[in-house]
Amino acid sequence: MSGRLAGKTIFATASGQGIGRAAALAFANEGARVIATDVNPETLATLEDENADIQTRVLDVTDGAGIAKIAAELGAVDVVFNCAGYVHNGTILDCDEADWARSFDVNIKSMYRVIKAFLPAMIDAGGGGIVNISSVASSITAAPNRFVYGATKAAVIGLTKAIAVDFVGKNIRCNAVCPGTVDSPSINERMAATGDYEGMRAKFLERQPMGRFASPEEVAS
Repeated sequence: MSGRLAGKTIFATASGQGIGRAAALAFANEGARVIATDVNPETLATLEDENADIQTRVLDVTDGAGIAKIAAELGAVDVVFNCAGYVHNGTILDCDEADWARSFDVNIKSMYRVIKAFLPAMIDAGGGGIVNISSVASSITAAPNRFVYGATKAAVIGLTKAIAVDFVGKNIRCNAVCPGTVDSPSINERMAATGDYEGMRAKFLERQPMGRFASPEEVAS
């Protein structure tokens, strides 16, 4: 397939739904070979049917050995796209140590693991790009009841800046995308879990300056 990314190889996490899925398809539609990973094999299964340039692999981003194995198998890739995330609902008083540990493990330590595994080969190959999904709920601003989520997403921005400055001389670009609220399966599941889907959706929409949620495709583009 021809396109702006023809000949490029992309490694992506959390590709089963939402932003991750939209991004995997956008990369492939621009001609890239995409290795799309997710912890859920069922949500991954249909990606290859939508674009033949997408190869899927089941991967848990909290599994350091699994990440190291796939990095060794793939060798140098042109782009690493880190999208895995977990949203904990609540203030500091609702966040116990297990919630804190899980949030940091999924949202920030996963990026540490992936980048550390793939970066050496990228450097040896002459450079590449790293894109990390953060959030406006981070060091940019705060959202109600997003205590540990905001802390982890602020850490993503710090990690991104550190890698960017450390490896710019090696032709490595590292950037973060910081979306607002995105209309994804994840947020719809969380709203439904409250027992008042329509009421929660209305509250979320009230917080959106543009009066609507973003779409996963808008963030992917």
